[in-house]
Amino acid sequence: MIGIYLSGTGNTKHCLEKLLSIIDKDAKMIPIEDPNSVEEIISNDEVILAYPTQFSNVPFMVRDFINKNSNIWKGKKVFCMTTMGAFSGDGTGCAARVLRKHGAIITGGVMIKMPDSVCDSKMLKKSLDENRRIIREADEKIERIGNNMHNLGKYPQEGLSFISHVAGLMGQRLWFYNKTTDYSTKLKISDSCVGCGKCATSCPMENLIISDGKAISNNRCAMCYRCISSCPVKAITLLGNEVVEQVRYEKFVG
Repeated sequence: MIGIYLSGTGNTKHCLEKLLSIIDKDAKMIPIEDPNSVEEIISNDEVILAYPTQFSNVPFMVRDFINKNSNIWKGKKVFCMTTMGAFSGDGTGCAARVLRKHGAIITGGVMIKMPDSVCDSKMLKKSLDENRRIIREADEKIERIGNNMHNLGKYPQEGLSFISHVAGLMGQRLWFYNKTTDYSTKLKISDSCVGCGKCATSCPMENLIISDGKAISNNRCAMCYRCISSCPVKAITLLGNEVVEQVRYEKFVG
């Protein structure tokens, strides 16, 4: 078994790590941007694909990865795991439908609510205590489903039904579909950028480069918020115009 993940601020990585610790302690987990991710999938019969939902959709980076490597999925048993700030609908189903087209066998899906990671929006921000409660509840849910998967062979099917499909479509995806049909060109870098390079080294898409002492976007943003959450001078924004709060998983458990 192999765990492949996209994680911007650490939420998804934590959830996958916890699930694997229950169902297969020997399983390796590797970020989707790792050059060895394709070979690892080829070498394993079972895959857990974990990613954050964006507007009730699978991130374009994940969908692009699945399609560009369409020949590796046939016969693979794939379990989809998504994290969400509030609502997902069929966040797992979005990837599952693409994977099925390439011959994957979808074993199940689970959607885990985690602290909001959209650093430049006030909408879903919560107190430290509330976010810690959300993480406790997420961990409890993962323990339940992990034990059922490991001990009973019972895999949850969250987000994979037709009803979930309709909920995700009508809840957000139709209204925001243009935001997830390609990589984003909306990343903004202010003059306060000091050219430290933290954003460039953390970006899973190698979207950012440092030129003449300032970060520059190549318009291939995966909307993971990794750079925004780590910029020391809060110079980067995406959906909003200012950084409201830099949020990473470690902040809520430290």
